[in-house]
Amino acid sequence: MLKKALIAEDFESFNSSVQKALEELKIDIIDNVQYCDDALAKIQKSIRDENHYELLITDLSFVDDHRNQNLTGGRELISAVKKEQPHMKIIVFSIEDRAEIIDDLFKSHEINGFVSKGREDLKELKRAVKAIYNNEKYISLNIKNSIKTKNSYDFTRFEITLVKLLSEGMKQKQIPDYLKEKGIKPSSLSSVEKALNTMKEALEVSNNEQLIALCKDWGII
Repeated sequence: MLKKALIAEDFESFNSSVQKALEELKIDIIDNVQYCDDALAKIQKSIRDENHYELLITDLSFVDDHRNQNLTGGRELISAVKKEQPHMKIIVFSIEDRAEIIDDLFKSHEINGFVSKGREDLKELKRAVKAIYNNEKYISLNIKNSIKTKNSYDFTRFEITLVKLLSEGMKQKQIPDYLKEKGIKPSSLSSVEKALNTMKEALEVSNNEQLIALCKDWGII
């Protein structure tokens, strides 16, 4: 098992819970901080002392208070840590649940695990630590399913056009006239309804508003 870990979490209750979970995994040294600047300072000192942290567990959002900070959030902290210690194992422990943001954390910030705060989160956190110890990636099951859906659904140009028009405030019943005017086919109301219903069913949303919100979150529109 990993020997030395650092927790960056500004809420004391979460900080204590994460520490307890790591203690149950028999991690020898567990330090915790409430500010991103302090986390980076500890990591830099550990490098100078040649007693490196092996794991960083960090939230994404940190509440502003009276203390001025150079690093104001988890993304900035992760980027700074990667410059100091590129191979540091990093788990994000956050309430964030938007698939495109989490996908970007793995691709752009090269994190090793993501655990969503919520039901069974400490059990998931322990699974994540065990996974990355074995050089595996880990992501909460509910988030994994969302990302899988995004990556597996292939939006057509026609579908994207429909969602974009709805997002701009056009009524569903007005769309056929717009499509005919622009020479876009199919242009019948039944075709529009069928395409929207297909997307909503596949993406498990119940109305156009939710479909628009999901497509915005995913960067489709």
